[in-house]
Amino acid sequence: MRYLPLSETDRADMLMRVGVPSVDSLFADIPEKARLNGLLDLPERAGEMQVERQLSAMAARNVAAGSVPFFVGAGAYKHHVPATVDHLIQRSEFLTSYTPYQPEITQGTLQYLFEFQTQVAQLTAMDVANASMYDGSTGTAEAVLMAHRVTRRKKAVLSGGLHPQYRDVVESLTEMAEDEVASLPADPMGTEDILSQIDDETSCVVVQSPSFYGQLIDLKPIAKKAHEKGALLIAVFTEVVSLGLIEPPGAQGADIVVGEGQSIGNGLNFGGPYVGLFATRQKYIRQMPGRLCGETVDAEGKRGFVLTLSTREQHIRRDKATSNICTNSGLCCLAFTIHMSLLGEAGLTRLARINHGNAVKLKKLLSELPGVDVLNSAYFNEFTVRLPKSADGVVEALAQKGVLGGVPVSRLEPGKKDLENLLVVAATEVNTDEDRAAFAAALKEVLA
Repeated sequence: MRYLPLSETDRADMLMRVGVPSVDSLFADIPEKARLNGLLDLPERAGEMQVERQLSAMAARNVAAGSVPFFVGAGAYKHHVPATVDHLIQRSEFLTSYTPYQPEITQGTLQYLFEFQTQVAQLTAMDVANASMYDGSTGTAEAVLMAHRVTRRKKAVLSGGLHPQYRDVVESLTEMAEDEVASLPADPMGTEDILSQIDDETSCVVVQSPSFYGQLIDLKPIAKKAHEKGALLIAVFTEVVSLGLIEPPGAQGADIVVGEGQSIGNGLNFGGPYVGLFATRQKYIRQMPGRLCGETVDAEGKRGFVLTLSTREQHIRRDKATSNICTNSGLCCLAFTIHMSLLGEAGLTRLARINHGNAVKLKKLLSELPGVDVLNSAYFNEFTVRLPKSADGVVEALAQKGVLGGVPVSRLEPGKKDLENLLVVAATEVNTDEDRAAFAAALKEVLA
């Protein structure tokens, strides 16, 4: 059997050891009105084949990203992942233990994590990078906590161009520590005056570029003002391919750079798992969350790799650990590292240029449609359009016509009337001229 439940005797012994009379006593702290009375409205049991058929039928209702013209982005992007990546991540050299505590038998894991860190540091123009975070959003929240430790202040200023879900994660994680978060209003045009929000109490300023709305933000004046006030600049990105074309955050004065690495080596996968990238300056290395792999030599003088810093709660630091992250996105790191190695610097630059070129072509087509107003003058592969009607309804109508045409801002920023007609559209190397023409034709018909 795949599942062996405990016997009544087992349960009674466990309850006696814990010191409670019943299982229900364990839920005494949950308000009665929040408790579930009875079973869920689900079948109690079914055969394996029956369950497989039913779940397969449910899965078939999804529209796979590769089956129709696809222009969805807003933090998760469809890129081509070479078949080589999937082949190489299954090689035995990488099939070592999940947590590399014993370097003698986990050199494959440790080496690719070391190479991953090197790639991320080079991409972001930072001194050091860790062995990954869960994803870009949790990485951003960890960056804010790190800035609080470094500056010994508790106020974070969040740009209105930060991805709404990233903002929510930051607010959720910092709330329990009673930290102050000043979230600026949504900034579709990229014109907010964030400099005026930085004061002597500010711990960090969190700015995304390209922003959630696709706007390219000049980080240099923000970094200058932050440093004058003793604060740190946390630069965020959701589209790592953009670093192949725009000036990296480290070169613009960022103190911590964090973002999503899904675009390299990892598919959309209906939302995960993804891989968070995290890099910082050398002087802040001991406040950086997560793991850090280092290069060394063994007893025979041969090159080897070890966990250098991993001050997590599982280890010696305990409650003084820099983070409570209990893992890194190992397999996603490996896929990222292999794909990046295949691309190289020239390949990444070429890929980025193709992405931007396709976005330029798409912008031209959409801007010619009656009632469609493109808000961006500068962008990478993603931009925002204002439609003459609710973007949410337009996207549903486009889907009925076989086109997945972007992300309505209202889905991530509900209840804000001034954002209801905004649609975030992304174009990558997988989009063809035919895809763009189908999108423009379908949108014209829907808006007519």
